[in-house]
Amino acid sequence: MVTQEIFGRLDGRDIPLLTLSDGPVSVELIPLGAAVRAIRVPDREGRPVDVCLGYDTPAEYRDWNSALGGTLGRCANRIGGARFTVGGTEYRLTANEGANTLHGGAEGFHKKLWSYDAGEDSVTFSLDSPDGDEGFPGNLHAEVTYTLRSGVLTLAYRASCDHDTVVNLSNHTYFNLAGHDAGSIAGHRVTLGAGRYTPSGAGNVPTGEIAPVDGTPLDLRRGAMLEERLGDPFLAATRGYDHNFVLDGGELAAAEVCWPATGIALEVRTTLEGMQFYTSGFLTDRPGKGGARYGRASGLCLETQHFPDAVNHPAFPSPVLRAGEEYRQTTSWRFFVK
Repeated sequence: MVTQEIFGRLDGRDIPLLTLSDGPVSVELIPLGAAVRAIRVPDREGRPVDVCLGYDTPAEYRDWNSALGGTLGRCANRIGGARFTVGGTEYRLTANEGANTLHGGAEGFHKKLWSYDAGEDSVTFSLDSPDGDEGFPGNLHAEVTYTLRSGVLTLAYRASCDHDTVVNLSNHTYFNLAGHDAGSIAGHRVTLGAGRYTPSGAGNVPTGEIAPVDGTPLDLRRGAMLEERLGDPFLAATRGYDHNFVLDGGELAAAEVCWPATGIALEVRTTLEGMQFYTSGFLTDRPGKGGARYGRASGLCLETQHFPDAVNHPAFPSPVLRAGEEYRQTTSWRFFVK
C-alpha cells in the first residue's frame, strides 16, 4: 500500500511524503533526491524501530551534505581528477571534492527533484539529466523503483542515454539498526561477502589494484563487531570503513548487518559488482529527525555500485553506458529478526 501526504515546502512547491506499507514494515520516500527518509521495522519484541537516518524538512535535504537516503548519480562515488575519456573525447566534470568529482558533482541526483508515479506497492521516481549536466555527456533518463513486499525493499535502477556516457546509480541511506537516534553504530555486527577490495590513494580514489582482504580489518567474511574494528590503525585515514569491496557474488549476500540487542537484521543483495561500506567517519554534527543529533559513526552505508573511478581503470568492470543501450541494476534490502 502507498499513501501520500505533504512533507513540507521548498521554493514555493509542496514536497510529498510517500509511504510504502507492508504489514509491520513501512518505508517513507520523498522525491527530493528520490530519497529514503525512514524505514520502520519490528524488533524481537514486535516494537517498531526507525532504522534510517533522515531530516524533518525538505530544505535540510537540499542544504546539508552527505546525501542522507538519496539516490546517487550520474556517477556514485569518485571520479579521479574530475575527468574521463570515452570514445576518444575527454570530458571535464565539476570537481566538488578537492580535485575529484564525488556523487555526480555539486548538484548530483540526490539534490534534484524527481518526478514520481505511485503504484500499489511501489513508487517509481524518474529524472531527466540534460547533456552537459555537471560535465557528463548525453541526455540521460534515469529511474529508480522502490518496491516493498514481505519485508524486502527492492531498488530497481534503469537508465538510457542518447550518447555514450558514464552511469553508476546507488543509494546513500545511513542505517542504524538500533534506531536512527541511538548514537554510535559500534555495537553492530557486520558480515560482508567480499574477499577482495580496491585499495585507494590520495583522495580515496582507487589505484587500480584489486587486493585480498586477508590479514586486514577489511576481512569481514566471518562477521565482526564494529567496536572491535573501528579503532584499527589500518582504518585511521578513513576514520573507520570507507572502502569499496569487490563482491564475491553468486548465492552469497553482499552484506548482513545485525543489532544483537534487539535482533533487528538487514541482508543486502545486488546485481552490482561492488559495494562501498562506509561507517560515517566524516559525517559532521547535524540535526536529525525528531530532535535527534547525528555525527561521526551515527550510521553505516552499504552503497552497491560499480567500482569508484572505474571509467579511468580499464581493468575494472566498465561503467560506460552506450547510446541506445539500457542500464539495469537491482539491489534489495531484506529486514528480519535474528
